[in-house]
Amino acid sequence: MNRIVAPAGIFLLLVLGACEREERAFRADPIATETEEKIALVPLSPGSGPPVEHRTGKGKEYEDNAYHVAQGKRLYTWFNCNGCHSNGGGGSGPPLMDDRWIYGGQIENIVQTIREGRPNGMPSFRGKVPDDQIWELAAYVRSMSGNVAKDVAPGRNDDMHPRPAENREPDSPPVAGGSIPPSAEMPQ
Repeated sequence: MNRIVAPAGIFLLLVLGACEREERAFRADPIATETEEKIALVPLSPGSGPPVEHRTGKGKEYEDNAYHVAQGKRLYTWFNCNGCHSNGGGGSGPPLMDDRWIYGGQIENIVQTIREGRPNGMPSFRGKVPDDQIWELAAYVRSMSGNVAKDVAPGRNDDMHPRPAENREPDSPPVAGGSIPPSAEMPQ
């Protein structure tokens, strides 16, 4: 019996010793760092031409993915972007729902604006927000002005509709002969 157990024990120790835990990188770069991306440079002097546009494949990856755009919508609320930009209509920050972009409207420009900030208001989020979340925010901002595919764009929040969604309406059983609105009833 000992002659069988000893080799089996040695074999088991050798197998366990050879096991190595795999390494996984769940996020390639958790904090925004310097990148090799080319972005559109926007002239800040009046009378200059439009920004020079450079597109990257990374922007398309985020804009064409409904999950990333929906995550950007969630992050927009979490990071209180609506504190300055309202729900996209503007406030103390510029509106995001129109076609006027001060620093360029491509996703790479928006990423650069979020990452580096802009003078007189927009703070820099470099080192504070992970790079993939900056790209998700930028994809959502592009969706607010209708610059992503309709099947990717998130729906409007229920609190922005004039009345609750149909699935949140209270039950109202049918009334024989119809019902008279309370304001139209005559006191007797």
